[in-house]
Amino acid sequence: MLLTALSGEEQDFGLGVALKLHEYQAKEIFKKFGIPVARSGAASTPEEAEEVAKSIGAPKYAIKAQIHAGGRGKGGGIKFADTPIAVRSAAASILNKTLVTPQTGPEGRLVRKVLVESATDIQKELYCAITVDRSSESPVLLACAEGGVEIEEIARQRPESIITQRIDTLFGLLGFQARAVASQLALDKAIIGKVAAVFQPLYRCFLAIDASLVEINPLVLTPKGDVIALDAKIDLDDNGLFRHKDLEELRDTNEETPPESKARTVGISYVTMAGSIGCMVNGAGLAMATMDLIKHAGGEPANFLDVGGGATAAQVEEAFKIILADEKVKSIFVNIFGGIARCDVIAEGIITAAKKVEIRLPVIVRLEGTNAEAGRKMLSESGLKFQSGVTMNEAAKLSVAAAQKA
Repeated sequence: MLLTALSGEEQDFGLGVALKLHEYQAKEIFKKFGIPVARSGAASTPEEAEEVAKSIGAPKYAIKAQIHAGGRGKGGGIKFADTPIAVRSAAASILNKTLVTPQTGPEGRLVRKVLVESATDIQKELYCAITVDRSSESPVLLACAEGGVEIEEIARQRPESIITQRIDTLFGLLGFQARAVASQLALDKAIIGKVAAVFQPLYRCFLAIDASLVEINPLVLTPKGDVIALDAKIDLDDNGLFRHKDLEELRDTNEETPPESKARTVGISYVTMAGSIGCMVNGAGLAMATMDLIKHAGGEPANFLDVGGGATAAQVEEAFKIILADEKVKSIFVNIFGGIARCDVIAEGIITAAKKVEIRLPVIVRLEGTNAEAGRKMLSESGLKFQSGVTMNEAAKLSVAAAQKA
């Protein structure tokens, strides 16, 4: 994803846990905000795909696997067909198959739906997105004159080619700002207004649905001068879903790992990562700082896990179970700041969980804040083998060292 390619010292975009939507779901939302998309429909069987194609009645069709990962074309997840019967055959070759792309990992993703849409003639591909820039604490419009599958590589090699427009939340994305960005995309004057006319409803969409990301890659220009969102990506901020029960129903639990589904049911924010150090933290900001410290100490976090400011002993127990279900984990770093959640309550959950699930991995605990001294005393008198870190830095180094010894 472009945002990952741009993240680093100079630019830091993105948020934490999000509900990801499929392309077909995102395009339905785009249509409500007047963002131009091709005629399309989703299908779960080859027969349904054929019927969708008949209803569209296009001279050519695109059949696209619906999974929460990019690079589908490289993995054989996008095919083209000239007739509804051929669409049926193409859908049959994709549906219920495991699709492996550069973003799925070697295990791939099972395709349960396809999007059938009218194929679009492409003259030029652009990129655009709205997300949150943590450094400026505001939404930003990102745009690039080169869209498509190589956008991440472009962002890494030539980050200056990504145009960034900060958006004032009081006034929104103003017309002159949208046109100014569009004018930097090497477009004919006649097209600039049409492209700018996509940016503003894209921001309105972002704001209205409490998204953490809305992305069009590519936004294409056709030989006839039309502008169409050929792909659509929406990540919804989980913290805003209480306002959008209809959007919550769009969640595809098949695209979540079992630990992620379990965490959601018990009220824990959890994302699987590739490292070996399990993290249990209360607070998203502290969780991200913890992961940064682990990397700074030479290790890699195995997860993002936020038990929340008001964590209970039961949630801490479930958090341990989720972390221990990951076979990659070699040590566990518990980093708790006692504000709303008291350190003695967290300590009680740690002790209870350790006894119930028989934790055999090294556990490094850093407690600070409300009742921290009481929490540390409970851990030291528990008879269980916990290591303590006085500071976050010390605890991170202990966690990395323990994982490397395992």
